[in-house]
Amino acid sequence: MRTPPVSCLLVFAALVGACHHDIPSLDPRFVVEPPLRPTFLPPEDGPLVETVRGASGAQEVELTTVSLFTPEAPGWLLTQRVTRSRYTRAGVEVRSWVDEALQRAPLRLRLAADGTFVRLEAPDAARAALRELSTAGWDVSALERVLAPDALEARTRREWEVTYGGVYGRTWVPGQRGHAVGGLSLADGEVTYLLERTLTGTRLTEQGEVLVFALRCLGPPGDTSPPEVWDVWRSAGEPPLTPGVECDGEQWLGKGRFLPVRRTFTLRGQRGAETWSWWMDAFLEPNHEP
Repeated sequence: MRTPPVSCLLVFAALVGACHHDIPSLDPRFVVEPPLRPTFLPPEDGPLVETVRGASGAQEVELTTVSLFTPEAPGWLLTQRVTRSRYTRAGVEVRSWVDEALQRAPLRLRLAADGTFVRLEAPDAARAALRELSTAGWDVSALERVLAPDALEARTRREWEVTYGGVYGRTWVPGQRGHAVGGLSLADGEVTYLLERTLTGTRLTEQGEVLVFALRCLGPPGDTSPPEVWDVWRSAGEPPLTPGVECDGEQWLGKGRFLPVRRTFTLRGQRGAETWSWWMDAFLEPNHEP
């Protein structure tokens, strides 16, 4: 059930008061909930199984990832493996050697206690697994650059930060915003964008109560941009943002503990006379939620 926005409740209360100003109210006074402070507390009693679907033009991908969190003072070790993948181009299934490599050598992320990305453990493992596949006679030289240790760690850090960065270890109230710099690799180049995440309220799901965030893209920081936007952009190295990029979506995160329940996201832009778009839908498998 979606919780009514606080603004709607306040307007309703004002209208009732205006119509009955001479009758004392018998209803209890409206109480505003205290600010929320999400804590990064991943489940330790089992893995999180997620399904990710995405598409860009004639290309479609669907994969299943299994994430296991292990507490290792002073933070966490996240082991993430791709267990199933399907990639099609114009309806024809294509073998994805990147996913094959990640099945053989899962990603291992070192996280701080508050969920901040620290580093990628054994960043060369995926490329080494890819080289093993080359013994079967496939040319994987282009993918070796994609899975090079520095490139893989930078891409993993950016993906983690744009998905979860700035959410934990801070207080939130409905309407409050957070920001992150994200990127997407397309066939003909890189897209860099500035994401704004706004808390809209909470919702009950099969996995319990979740925080609901609205997602959208902003233009380059300007004179009227708040200091936080400038700080986030500078912390990311002041990357040039791709002109004309638009995006929207929604993200659901567990209220009492770390659960990536759902994330929908659409990114759009213009390249010359052509309009491109990329969308994704990632959701936690209910039957695997611990």
